[in-house]
Amino acid sequence: MPKVEFQHLSELRQRIGQEVAVSDWLEIAQERINLFAEATGDHQWIHVDPERAARESPFGATIAHGFLTLSLLAHLLTETIVMRDVKMGINYGLNRVRFTHPVKAGSRIRARIVLAALEDIPGGAQLTWNVTVELEGSDKPACLAEMISRRYP
Repeated sequence: MPKVEFQHLSELRQRIGQEVAVSDWLEIAQERINLFAEATGDHQWIHVDPERAARESPFGATIAHGFLTLSLLAHLLTETIVMRDVKMGINYGLNRVRFTHPVKAGSRIRARIVLAALEDIPGGAQLTWNVTVELEGSDKPACLAEMISRRYP
């Protein structure tokens, strides 16, 4: 999908309460899951042991860490929405997160991004995004998150 571009951060004010963008699909390969396990030290078998997961897991396969899915939100947002006059952006936090459906290795996810709020802060703006992480082929989303970022022109 094409990126959604804004020349000026202020243009986003007109989009409060609206879906701003939908990201491209992103495959969650077993290799990405393994690398996340290495980075975080979370080597639980439901994530990193495909043979055991196929045998013993109710999901029938390994699944991504919920926090892996969550960590990809910043990537999905910045790869989808371009703010031309923004020089720096930071992740400010999360208000609410739910992991509503497992993401099996090899699945594809994408983000639906709604701008819930935009507040002026010294030198920039604080944006609250309602992000729904969709799972290809599923009626149920993988993750629902209220994410806060700050942008500085």
